[in-house]
Amino acid sequence: MAGEIIVGLDIGTTKICAVVGEVREDAVEIIGMGSHPSDGLRKGVVINIEHTVDSIKEAIEEAETMAGCEISSVYAGIAGGHIKGFNTPGVIALKEKEVTKKDIERVIEAASAVAIPMDREVIHTLVQEFIVDDQDGIMDPLGMAGVRLEAKVHIVTGAVTSAQNIIKCANKAGLDVYDIVLESLASSEAVLTKEERNLGAALIDFGGGTTDMALFSRGAIKHTAVLALGGDNLTYDIAVGLRTPKLEAEKIKIKYGCALSSLIGRDETIEVPGVGGRKPRTLSRQILGEILEPRVEEIFSLIYSELASAGYENLLGSGVVVTGGSAELPGISELAEQIFNAPARAGYPQGIEGLADLVNKPMYATAVGLVLYGAKTSKRKRKFRIRDSNIFHQVMERMKRWFKDIV
Repeated sequence: MAGEIIVGLDIGTTKICAVVGEVREDAVEIIGMGSHPSDGLRKGVVINIEHTVDSIKEAIEEAETMAGCEISSVYAGIAGGHIKGFNTPGVIALKEKEVTKKDIERVIEAASAVAIPMDREVIHTLVQEFIVDDQDGIMDPLGMAGVRLEAKVHIVTGAVTSAQNIIKCANKAGLDVYDIVLESLASSEAVLTKEERNLGAALIDFGGGTTDMALFSRGAIKHTAVLALGGDNLTYDIAVGLRTPKLEAEKIKIKYGCALSSLIGRDETIEVPGVGGRKPRTLSRQILGEILEPRVEEIFSLIYSELASAGYENLLGSGVVVTGGSAELPGISELAEQIFNAPARAGYPQGIEGLADLVNKPMYATAVGLVLYGAKTSKRKRKFRIRDSNIFHQVMERMKRWFKDIV
């Protein structure tokens, strides 16, 4: 018996990727994948609808051919510097002296009752923990005795227009959107283990246009942030520093790049194509390392500063996991260990079957994570379709339904 088909659509700055998964009883099986270069986005935000729609169509068509099925709906990722996350508490008195589903719904509503500017809307309301009287760290308080129930939630907001443009692009490509998901949250579904979530881990999704961070501790999300710097900045630095076309700079980054210059041998050389018909030059690979290392160090340092300013720098019990396209850069884990003073590893998609080897790269973590997120939330009957610009009214309705199904 065939399982439910779920499609994750990663609309990224450098590529648009669609991954098709079939939900089995005990696993998610990858049955297709399509990818196409993207030039309609800048720093995670759509700047050209037509180009983005064309790229989505190409990626979807490729995924349909491989999976042997027609794709009509997707879970889409969202990123960009406009994304903001914050923590907020809510508290209520327990009328029945015992926690009911209605109480859980009420306390989450109380925590979510915060003023949000007109140009922003809620994308996620993520429960961190419940506190019954003075007992904290509770994930499911249903049926517990007490007189006071408190909830701590993490709310992720985004610019209304940015989300609407993602919906519009998917709709123009002939797709419904079941849900919009923060990309770092999706990636965490694919690359973080349960132990890492409990001990404390920072997931860093090092993409082309943005670097997204999500911090987990005690099994719940504690902090999120999006930095408008990514792999494209590395490519641009190489193009300027080595005076070579951007297309060639990207090839050099992939073939010879290293984020830690101390790992490069002194006698290693690279050939750099010239600009405007000039002859290629042979340079020391060490120069390339000296260009890349400061930029990667800057990105990691900004993320560490973000954690420190929120007071979470000591929650990295299991360390740092770096995923996204730039995570395959040699030396990046070693540099992350130096900056965060914690163990670091590259994050590869896990917990999947079928054509797993096809998507077994950090660059596919978000798309695979969107499939896993969809598989998890569809069991809670949180599915919904969006076909108009009133997306966030529907998101809020979906949230209300989720509150009822949370346990």
